[in-house]
Amino acid sequence: SMKAKGTIARRDFLKTTAMGALGAVAFPYIIRSSALGADDIPAPSNRIAMGFIGVGKLGRESHLEAFKFHKDVHVAAVCDVETGRLERSKQIVEKHYAQKFGEGVYKGCDMYRDFRELIARPDIDAVCIATPDHWHAIPAIEAAKAGKDIYCEKPMTRFIADGRAVVNAVR
Repeated sequence: SMKAKGTIARRDFLKTTAMGALGAVAFPYIIRSSALGADDIPAPSNRIAMGFIGVGKLGRESHLEAFKFHKDVHVAAVCDVETGRLERSKQIVEKHYAQKFGEGVYKGCDMYRDFRELIARPDIDAVCIATPDHWHAIPAIEAAKAGKDIYCEKPMTRFIADGRAVVNAVR
């Protein structure tokens, strides 16, 4: 039988339509289950995106190591003035998430040398401030002004006036 040029046979049309429908149904399975909140990992919208300001010995070995294991926390950025500490912390975070998500490589932890750039990120929900004690106040005040939640250990500040300024900024 002859077909007019440019027409499609009924059988070919049904095959093409069936393959398209099958592809549309299969598409959601391409999304990682952890992105949807499965595998005991909360969905990204239910995780706290954290930035770490100061990743020296206490900031990296204590705070970063502890927070990275919380399933409802995602370490999104690290900040330090010393390049070696900064790069080590980024590697620790990315290695952890590569293993956690079963990926060979994970590249999702940003590095900053200036805490103000980290605080300016709208996707950061909270900051952990682990700078030397006399440098707690300014990052805490700026984080509070930006609407971030703050984790900072004592002593919060060295001077009463600095502590009062942090309290006022949080209020």
